[in-house]
Amino acid sequence: MIDFIKYQNQTIRYKTEGLGNTLVLLHGFLESLDIWESFSKQLSEHFNVITIDLPGHGDSGSFGEVHSMELMAETVNAVLDHLKIEKCVVAGHSMGGYVAVHFAATYPEKVKGFGFFHSHAGVDTPEARNNRDRVITILNKNYITWVNQFIPDLFATCNKDKFIPEIKHLQQIAGKMNASQIIAAQMGMRDRESKLAFLETTDLPVFYIIGKDDSKMVVSKVMEQILLPKHCELLLLANVGHMGFIEAKETTLNFLHGFITTVYNCSK
Repeated sequence: MIDFIKYQNQTIRYKTEGLGNTLVLLHGFLESLDIWESFSKQLSEHFNVITIDLPGHGDSGSFGEVHSMELMAETVNAVLDHLKIEKCVVAGHSMGGYVAVHFAATYPEKVKGFGFFHSHAGVDTPEARNNRDRVITILNKNYITWVNQFIPDLFATCNKDKFIPEIKHLQQIAGKMNASQIIAAQMGMRDRESKLAFLETTDLPVFYIIGKDDSKMVVSKVMEQILLPKHCELLLLANVGHMGFIEAKETTLNFLHGFITTVYNCSK
């Protein structure tokens, strides 16, 4: 079921599917809840799956010049409050992973476990921050060309020709956004806070899904984070870039199903 809530005089779109323990799936930058259609369909056979259009993405509204990770986490919480969800596992792809860890740190009483699809809990390096500023300048001039070039590079080189229809679909989703929405997300990611200290202290189970050929992350640096949580599960994928839910769909789907099942069974 797709529905909407009002939050700070803006609209947030969400979708619920299935019954049972709750899983929240958060999309990444330039994406929408539609990227999870296949995952939601299969996982909803076992769980209550909630997907959400984060601010400025999909059919959700915009909330100003900067869409911070804290703001996005607040909108996730607003949806869960509306649905009267008390506990959940939350997983996020890329930017959605930043939101997931911010949500877990802010509302730990609502979280059974959380994890990162090609994402991490640190901040941008100075080089990455400078690159975001450069991108913002480009977006102000010609954002459509930049978006269409950006998305294919999320895939491992060996996979670009395999997933042409999927790449076009992602470009269509991103094409619905305007420059100000894209820039607001870039600024939010650029200015996000580190949650590494939270990883070191939390008792919550954590997972990482990492592609060895991910050009958008320094994989060796992200690998260091898996040692921080008390309980951490890792899926390291060869010949996969930044889009494991497409590039290695069945493997990532099975891993996520196993993580959720373990988290809820261990808490009984």
